[in-house]
Amino acid sequence: MDIINVKDLVMKFGDFTANDHLTFSVKKGEIFGFLGANGAGKTTAMKILCGLLKPSSGCVVVAGYNVASHPEKVKRNIGYMSQKFSLNDDLTVAENILVYGAIYGLSRAEIARRTEAVLEKLELTQMRRRLVRTLSLGWKQKLAFSVATIHRPSVVFLDEPTSGVDPVTRRRFWELIYEAAENGITVFVSTHYMDEAEYCDRISIMNRGQIIALDRPRQLKQVHGAESMNELFILLAR
Repeated sequence: MDIINVKDLVMKFGDFTANDHLTFSVKKGEIFGFLGANGAGKTTAMKILCGLLKPSSGCVVVAGYNVASHPEKVKRNIGYMSQKFSLNDDLTVAENILVYGAIYGLSRAEIARRTEAVLEKLELTQMRRRLVRTLSLGWKQKLAFSVATIHRPSVVFLDEPTSGVDPVTRRRFWELIYEAAENGITVFVSTHYMDEAEYCDRISIMNRGQIIALDRPRQLKQVHGAESMNELFILLAR
């Protein structure tokens, strides 16, 4: 079952084409990597998939809804985590969970239940009243992912979520991604860390607004004779 279906997506800003006839699909529970250098068109495509931008042409369906005609329904059925983690530093841990639960339309009773579950899972119960700004980067990262999925969305979009954190913390964060995928949440992640591409079920590589490769990491390396994802990326994108 495809949770994301993109056909002939074009996005233009005046004479500039940010996305040039993109076509791909993502299955339910899949971890899909979205790779490309800065300026390749990744962020624009992700904004369209999240219902934040209306494409110039083409058909984009996310979680069963067309992003052009039903952007609000798309937003209700997805989660999103940015490179900056999307948390409010001036609120406590529990208050951040409350805010996001309300944004995603959960009842107060359901927010209360899921807050306790998140705090217990992350071992943050004793720090529920701490301001988020006092947490380490790793804790912020895990909390941000948890609030992005607190409403149990069909798909969660992660925009370079591990940028700036150490390798050990990145690996632990990916354990949360694996768990989400096992629970049926599709994970759509953009990253510039080539080792993280190896963790994905499939990856796409963008260059100058186009998808120039799409397959399983191992298959792409074999086809192009590359020994590593970094070598493959340099070969295809540069």
